[in-house]
Amino acid sequence: MTGILVVTHANLGSALIETLEFILGKEQENLLPISIDIKEDPDNLRKKIKQGISKVTSDKGVLIFTDMFGGTPSNLAYSFLEEGKVEVISGVNLPILLKAVTSRKKMDMETLTSSLVEHGKRSISLASGILKGTKRS
Repeated sequence: MTGILVVTHANLGSALIETLEFILGKEQENLLPISIDIKEDPDNLRKKIKQGISKVTSDKGVLIFTDMFGGTPSNLAYSFLEEGKVEVISGVNLPILLKAVTSRKKMDMETLTSSLVEHGKRSISLASGILKGTKRS
């Protein structure tokens, strides 16, 4: 099973995981939030991420979700990229995290990450277009 870290500004990752576990009805293993305070020393923040990786690491690797491309959580996470072992997806939302948790036992890292990026894009919808029947998503 692929380990998952959710590295975000403030407590967004914790809130996403708490909501996901509420929806699924149980606590998830190998899934941790890392909260980033941009006032904190970057070396300490990298250390937090490294410790998180070691806690969730598995034979299928570690997937790091971040909240926003180019933000501090993403920039810190990129230093841990390791092809086939540690991957980073920016732009985490609840649907993509739910899909990751429910699919991570069934797919290798490459298949999982490409599937998740597409799913994340499809999970964004314009409600007025859907209600008018002019747009699916």
